[in-house]
Amino acid sequence: MAAYEEQEYNKPFSFRIWAKMIPFFKPYRRYFIITLGLNIFLAGVDVLTPLFQSYAIDHFITLDTLDGLQPFAITYILMIVAQTVSVYFSVHAATTIEMNVGRDLKWAQFQHLHTLSFSYYNTTPVGYIHARVMSDTLRIATMIAWGLVDMFWALIYVASVFVIMFLLDGRLAFIILLIVPCIALLTVYFQNQILHWNRKVRKINSQITSAYNEGITGVKTSKSMGIESDNDQEFFLQTTEMYCLASRSARLNAVYIPMILLFGSVASAIVLIRGGGMVREQVMELGTLSVFISYAVIIFEPIQQLARLLSELISCQANIERVMDLLEQKPNVVDQEAVIAKYGDAFTAKKENWERIQGDIVFEDVSFQYPDGKEYVLEHFNLHVKAGMSVAIVGETGAGKSTLVNLLGRFFEPTKGRILIDGVDYRERSQLWLHSQIGYVLQSPHLFSGTVRENIRYGRLDATDKEVEEAARQVSADMVAFKLPQGYESNVGESGGRLSVGEKQLISFARAILANPAIFVLDEATSSIDTQTEQLIQKAIRHLLKGHTSFVIAHRLSTIRQSDLILVVKDGKIIEKGSHKDLLMMGGYYFDLYSRQFEEEAAMEVFGSH
Repeated sequence: MAAYEEQEYNKPFSFRIWAKMIPFFKPYRRYFIITLGLNIFLAGVDVLTPLFQSYAIDHFITLDTLDGLQPFAITYILMIVAQTVSVYFSVHAATTIEMNVGRDLKWAQFQHLHTLSFSYYNTTPVGYIHARVMSDTLRIATMIAWGLVDMFWALIYVASVFVIMFLLDGRLAFIILLIVPCIALLTVYFQNQILHWNRKVRKINSQITSAYNEGITGVKTSKSMGIESDNDQEFFLQTTEMYCLASRSARLNAVYIPMILLFGSVASAIVLIRGGGMVREQVMELGTLSVFISYAVIIFEPIQQLARLLSELISCQANIERVMDLLEQKPNVVDQEAVIAKYGDAFTAKKENWERIQGDIVFEDVSFQYPDGKEYVLEHFNLHVKAGMSVAIVGETGAGKSTLVNLLGRFFEPTKGRILIDGVDYRERSQLWLHSQIGYVLQSPHLFSGTVRENIRYGRLDATDKEVEEAARQVSADMVAFKLPQGYESNVGESGGRLSVGEKQLISFARAILANPAIFVLDEATSSIDTQTEQLIQKAIRHLLKGHTSFVIAHRLSTIRQSDLILVVKDGKIIEKGSHKDLLMMGGYYFDLYSRQFEEEAAMEVFGSH
């Protein structure tokens, strides 16, 4: 399994990159204001708590009196209650931000993925897309909702504490302040190292996600080929690498945190020694000393938190870059603005303006090379397919048979030349208009999780149950439903996993028939069906394709003898074209291909009879 080289995301911190998230933050700015305002209040309460302690020591403990204790206690309790209520509303607002921003990011990516061209999916593994939509999105939403707010709280708290300490006693405050640069330098060094290794962890995690996805979706292939041990070894190596990288990061944390605690203890000791002497000399009250001790113990935690969050903020930028990289991907095939204005786009179709396709198709001097290719796979190709004609495309595996139907379906556009449908360049109409009027039956059919009935109804969502069942009957897909315990209401499983390939193929036939498109595209659609089933549906196919323009990519040449036109493809080029009879009379490549396959099928029949 070849490794996919993911782009490195390690740019320095940039407000420009974070600004790309503003459209996702903006709808929830009210919650941002609420949570920031409440955190200013909470920082104030946290700063004032040691001052309450100081007041109690100087006015009640030192003076050995309870005078004024009641209003003091009531004020303190009210402050704690207000703090508790503020924490509740702050957490509620932050959670609302996290859930909504996460949802909007996922939705935006999911919608955008529907607009991207085939070439993106050809080069990007599903696991990496999954990591962006799920893991990266979750981290961004968490950082926005909690990280930025916690940073704001830490900044307010640290600044307020130092202001109060300098107001109480500048000398002791200056001693504590001297330790801060040491903490800052230590934090910068360790957080940079931790960030470096965490980036490596996230990169290998993305690879593991991809490998895990491939391992699950390809489990049948793995079992049939007996390569479980190889997959297991590869997965073990990837997870071991992640373990080693994560352990390196954990060891750095294991050194960093005790060193921060050491500096905090040193600061407390200095305050006790220096402050204790000042209390003995009666130049400082005992309550003031308790305030300094409390601040000296606590102050380094928010400083450490501030540094950690700053590193995470820089690190989270890589998640934003990955998500925006997906959202900024441009499809290779795009409708013009005038076309969208008239016909709508994939999400807001203006069906009232859609013309019905008759099925007259012209390839006019078409040349084509794939976006990532260097050579033309089709050059100066001309073809006129009249409405209702049946065109078969044949050739050996890998010859390039699918290129023509990919161009016809506008999954790719001609590099040169143009394709006309009913006399109009198909770029003058929308992709959705075209796709909705082409019925595809692929060699490897895809079914969605749901019932047999739901999967057939995807052909036309407003179809009645009777119409669904009639479409199934015409291609013998009703036999599939009858064999299942709940008939048409039976669940087919994820990707149709509870059905055989042939059964899935029959359902996909019924789905295409229900859509009743003007153009049919059958991509080796009967290659996965046994001979007996094939005979059942061939008659139905001939009946249904009558009056429809059709393109059939055929593996079994015996199935396309009645086609109006056969195109023979080799090495991406069309080398012969004509009817079945004409091509046999030419005695060329098609004749050899047909003769060889006829001999193979005859040999298989003889072998089967014995």
